[in-house]
Amino acid sequence: MAKAREKKSNFSSLKFVPRFLSKVYHTHPGLFLANVLLRLLKSLIPIALLWVGKEIIDEVILQVDLDNKDLTRLYWLIGIELLLAIFSDVFNRLIALTDGLLGDLYSNSSSIELIQKTAKVELASLEDSEFYDKLERARQQTTSRVTLMSNVLAQIQDLITIISLVTGLIYFYPILILLLVISIIPSFINELKYSQSSYSLQKSWTPERRELDYMRMIGASDVTAKEIKLFGLADFISNTFKRISDKYYKANKKLSIKKSLWGGTFHVFGDLAYYGAYVFIILKAVAGFVTIGDLTFLAGSFSRLRSQLQTVFSRFSNITESAMYLQDYFEFIDMDFSGDHPEQYREGPTEFKHSIRFEHVSFRYPGSEKNVLTNISFELIKGEKLALVGENGAGKTTLIKLLLRLYDPTEGQILMDGVPVQEYRKPDYQKMLGAIFQDFVKYYLTAKINIAVGNIDQEHNLDKIKTAAVQSLANDVIESLPEGYDQGLGRRFRKGAELSGGQWQKIALARAYMSDAPIIILDEPTSALDARAESEVFQRFIGLTEDRTSIIISHRFSTVRMADRILVLQHGQILELGTHQELLAKPQLYAELFELQAEGYRE
Repeated sequence: MAKAREKKSNFSSLKFVPRFLSKVYHTHPGLFLANVLLRLLKSLIPIALLWVGKEIIDEVILQVDLDNKDLTRLYWLIGIELLLAIFSDVFNRLIALTDGLLGDLYSNSSSIELIQKTAKVELASLEDSEFYDKLERARQQTTSRVTLMSNVLAQIQDLITIISLVTGLIYFYPILILLLVISIIPSFINELKYSQSSYSLQKSWTPERRELDYMRMIGASDVTAKEIKLFGLADFISNTFKRISDKYYKANKKLSIKKSLWGGTFHVFGDLAYYGAYVFIILKAVAGFVTIGDLTFLAGSFSRLRSQLQTVFSRFSNITESAMYLQDYFEFIDMDFSGDHPEQYREGPTEFKHSIRFEHVSFRYPGSEKNVLTNISFELIKGEKLALVGENGAGKTTLIKLLLRLYDPTEGQILMDGVPVQEYRKPDYQKMLGAIFQDFVKYYLTAKINIAVGNIDQEHNLDKIKTAAVQSLANDVIESLPEGYDQGLGRRFRKGAELSGGQWQKIALARAYMSDAPIIILDEPTSALDARAESEVFQRFIGLTEDRTSIIISHRFSTVRMADRILVLQHGQILELGTHQELLAKPQLYAELFELQAEGYRE
């Protein structure tokens, strides 16, 4: 049963090849059709060269026996052979050129398709290791399928060549075809068997290969270099890498040895059948049944046909193996993610009118049995500045993720102006909110792009970008850079400038001012700033966003007290909600935390 399933998997994956070729065609129809035409012409050249060679030899033998020699036909034949050789080389170069161009175009288009599809994936799926393995396999196929394209097109080309060569052999001695099949089929079956085994090995080792990539990355990165040196982690990382890579090497070695041994054995049988056919042709020539030219044609055709069939069968096993990898890509692209069907949703909100309301919202992460948030109910009024307070693990960031619809509640609902937010297309709803997180992304791009990502449609609006930088206090940082707003940030690329943590945070804060969203969320984005700088940043933020609604998470109470209301979370539940003065008047968590922090400053 297992072997039957392997064969089915081998051949069923071929159904993706026509779709793959269709996608290649649509990247550039002209180039694709030119490539196919060139391969069609090239496929007929081998039989033509063999036939012209046969005619040349027969013509030479004929002229040897003549007293009055006429070499006109011989010269014509040599000229034709020369032209065929030139055309063969030109066609090969043009085929290689169009292969390369089509490969680049397909790689680009499939990468774009993968990026767009990944953007629709739920955050919960991306954080699932099994799903991420599937994504990783799909990602690898965007750059490694160029060979598959060349192989499929070359396969069609060689099949036409084989048909022409088979026709020539059948014309003389059909039995040669039987001997040829005997010499090739065993090796083909062996290749096909082990291509499935190779794919299964690669697929089963996806998590380990991702771990190897991760170890390779952290072991040779400017981001981790300080801690690796400080804590002496180089041996630990290299030993971990060696342990995993050695296990994979042994598994792959075992498979490779078995494949080589069986392949060598079957090849011996193939050689015996081939030379049996060769002896048959020679005996026919010695007996006078064929001319020397015919002998050359038959021997050349049989040798070329055997070589072509070996290539075709070997390539076929490569194609089936590649198609199995290609299957990973198309299965990911075909996955149906939330938001793929806009007809299911109402028209997106165009403005924030009244409030956002949480009604008995509870949430637990996928695969967990414990709630992170339980029975959360509160209302965020338009224009209000709301601060979230709580000890680490209280659920503050998770609440923000639910508000942003990075996750959906396990229980309860969130409403914007009385409409459940799940009824809107997620991208339409998310345009109403802008957020900067503590773990914001440092894009190793220019300073202006790092700011513009807050509203990427305005990436060419330098005035808006500069205004946002002034508002976030990032302008001083940028103006100190050699190339100003065109300066690349980070050390990953040549001439990139590294920034301190506080400087990066000012750049990230500028994204909030770039956003035109009516609701702005700041989730501890100033943790690398000192107390004075953070206070100044938030005072400016509150002053500059008077007409917008905002949610602020911060551990510094000098910042929190600026909010209109403060929501205190404890163990995933709302403990307190009120103004700074109202909460201080109650002997509960907020007052306790405020006093502890104030005591620290007094000391």
